[in-house]
Amino acid sequence: KHPRLGQINTQKFPLQILEEEDFKGEDFNLFQVAGQKCLEEGYAAEVLEVIQNEKNKVIVKSMGWNLVCPLVRCILSYKQEDEKREHCLKILDQLVQLCNPKELLLGLLEQIEQTSGEQISHTILLLLQPLQTVLLKLQSKKSYSVGLSLSTILNQISLLPVPYTKEQIREDKLGLCRCCNAVVDFAKPFVDEVVKNMEASTENDDEELKEELLKFLKYPLLIAQLDQLHEDIEEDPLRHFAAEILVRHLLDIRELLPTLFSHRGSRNQNWDNPDFLDVDRKHCADSLACLSYLVFVQYFGIDCFPMVFSSGTTFFQLQGLVRVMTLCPIEHLRKKSLKILQLYIDKFDAEGKYILFRCLLKTSNHAGVEGYVIQNIKNQIDLSLKKANGSKWFTGPQLVSLLDLVLLLPEGAETDLLQNSDRIMASLNLLRYLVIKDNEYNNQTGIWTELSKIEQNFLSPLHTGLNMSKAHYEAEIKSKKENRRDSHNSKAVCSVTVGGEKMPNMTTEMQLQVLRSALFTFDLIESVLARVEELIEVKIKTIT
Repeated sequence: KHPRLGQINTQKFPLQILEEEDFKGEDFNLFQVAGQKCLEEGYAAEVLEVIQNEKNKVIVKSMGWNLVCPLVRCILSYKQEDEKREHCLKILDQLVQLCNPKELLLGLLEQIEQTSGEQISHTILLLLQPLQTVLLKLQSKKSYSVGLSLSTILNQISLLPVPYTKEQIREDKLGLCRCCNAVVDFAKPFVDEVVKNMEASTENDDEELKEELLKFLKYPLLIAQLDQLHEDIEEDPLRHFAAEILVRHLLDIRELLPTLFSHRGSRNQNWDNPDFLDVDRKHCADSLACLSYLVFVQYFGIDCFPMVFSSGTTFFQLQGLVRVMTLCPIEHLRKKSLKILQLYIDKFDAEGKYILFRCLLKTSNHAGVEGYVIQNIKNQIDLSLKKANGSKWFTGPQLVSLLDLVLLLPEGAETDLLQNSDRIMASLNLLRYLVIKDNEYNNQTGIWTELSKIEQNFLSPLHTGLNMSKAHYEAEIKSKKENRRDSHNSKAVCSVTVGGEKMPNMTTEMQLQVLRSALFTFDLIESVLARVEELIEVKIKTIT
């Protein structure tokens, strides 16, 4: 065996029967120097044997934490496949199991704190799991120790540059993304403990954990480019980190909403140095700003966020959204406003949704918006029918009143069917769903007692309108073909004016394509209408 191992194994063997307080300072120095020398000279397997020896349990428990520094240095220097690295990892695992957790905690944090450059992420990723195990073994001041650990980790992560481009994110050269995701898993058991304490209504001191989790919102999230969606990256790690910190952790410990609403400063108001207090307040303000941005702009956790709106404010905001959805020339803004509208809808309870749908149907004046609202109405009816006691707002008399706004043509048979095709198709699909899903004997939706009114206000005028529209467009097609034949020039152009603005010129062939597309739309509406009437007829025959 290596001579220095002999010093550890034999010279102080009597110490195994001594109490911890009987160890002297030179004993610690001897253990640290001999262990470090052995590790550095490549005798990791022999050190592991000494650590695993049951006779050395007491000395390892008392002094083992002194090996953390040389151990980490050796692990980081060896290649992944090196057997010596595996031996060192086993030594680290043994130290975590045997050493005094308080002392080992300080040793691990010291290693994380002292690392620099490219070694920062490697050290953090190496020590997070052992650090988590040690913290879970603590019996007292665990929350303080977890807060201290998160603070140390955050200080080191903040030294790493934030990747911006998709290439930088994919490469993750200095390991920031990997560290962020590892921190989420590291914090999970401690968040679970906080939740358990809250559910048991026990006295607990979890403020440090909450404070440090909030600080993670400052770096790296405050400067990360979360608006840039990298479609060819399976999942943006920084967006994932934001979602996990907010949704899984802050919401779980019920810290998200109080933080946003109270706008409080730091909890640590007891700094002796006022400069430290100012810095702490600055960190808290930055974290709060980032938290507000993530919730209200990026919509992280917005589904769990309660909202109470005044009718006037809501109506004004909805009008603005509808204008953006229908009039904005920028496609991604139109799509984003549609997502925001759905978020609005989802925030309301059944009664709120009912009022909102009525409002939008009466004021949007846009077939696309009305079609979208009708699809949402169908979804709410479906939810109600699946429950034993469905919502009164989407069954029975209340629903019948709402359907009066849906199952009709705005201008009867003279309605522009092409312009209103989105609304008409959504209405027909809703009616088809109601006929299929609602049992005519139960008549939960009231549809079966309203058939004559639906026929009068919707189905019959739609038949007439389809016949008129198809005849008109077929005549237009015939006229265009004749004109083209007479002129012998299919490339003759005509000008079209829409909303007072002149549109690009269209050739005769382009006009014919538009007219044929309109006829196809009418055929589609007609086929769905025929299916609805067929279903109604079958159900009525079954009843009679």
